[in-house]
Amino acid sequence: MRKTFLSLLLLLATGVMLHAQVEYVYFETRVSGRLTGDKVTLSGDHLNLHVKGKITPTLTYQLRQRFTKPLYDPKNPLNATDVLSLTWDFAPKWSVNAGKLPIFIGGYEWDDAPTDLYYWNDFANTIAQVYALGGTLMYQPREQQLLQFQFSHSLLHMGHPNVFNASLGWMGQFAPWWKTIWGINWMDDPYHHHMGYVALGNRFEVGPAALELDLMYRRSLIQKSAGFDGSVVARLEYRIHGQWLLFAKGGWDLNEAVNVDPDGIAYDLTVAPGTRYLYGGGGVEYFPLGNRNLRLHLVGWADDRSRKLNLLLGLTFRLHLVK
Repeated sequence: MRKTFLSLLLLLATGVMLHAQVEYVYFETRVSGRLTGDKVTLSGDHLNLHVKGKITPTLTYQLRQRFTKPLYDPKNPLNATDVLSLTWDFAPKWSVNAGKLPIFIGGYEWDDAPTDLYYWNDFANTIAQVYALGGTLMYQPREQQLLQFQFSHSLLHMGHPNVFNASLGWMGQFAPWWKTIWGINWMDDPYHHHMGYVALGNRFEVGPAALELDLMYRRSLIQKSAGFDGSVVARLEYRIHGQWLLFAKGGWDLNEAVNVDPDGIAYDLTVAPGTRYLYGGGGVEYFPLGNRNLRLHLVGWADDRSRKLNLLLGLTFRLHLVK
């Protein structure tokens, strides 16, 4: 099965590159050594193939394929395919894309590529599938402003049919120093709790320093009364001479114990009722070539659940086949 799939993927990529304009083709990998308490592990965290190009001036294709995940899962047949999509610019300022897509939520941490994340909050850590089949309608009213509506399988669908997500997002900026990724979501689950998510991602930039602040509120849309259920993530970074980046990141997840339905099932399947989760850490990234083709990282973090220090040392590099 694996060899057949890889052969078909290679034939598809070759055919596309012969008949279309290719923007880039590259492999990206991240390898790390991790120390948790007294346990040391070495692993290849990521090995991804990235392909993007144009079939026509208005039709763009994109693929991101992972080789460190099982290719098939009964709940997700395209388990190792993060992105496999076509985007059509059908009118000035308007476009639509469809296929296997990242599920839009809102917030800067959610929007980051997996290779750029070393640790994350309880909300993201609980979700097994952040990419799903769906479509997105996009409108760009002006430069650096984007409105979008997305309809897709829910990130909580767990292989169940007819479990969907609808979201409205705005990516833009109020000022050159204040950028945003805001989203409002209707997220269904197998119990049809109809969760509502509001995520407000903000990035503030002043010279070489930047602060990302993500605020999220979650509530079942059929819940008559609710305790608080939300998350906060903050990331402060500072760049030095274009080759060094220092950062600190921490967050907090809270879901009060009263947020369960009459049958005792959690309304929120991402952060369990009764959760109070606090975590934080930081690190340094070094880009020897002055670009993202090679990156070394040293990161440390801890949380109040395991109460163990985690240290991660490793590198990320890209091997460009076409650029």
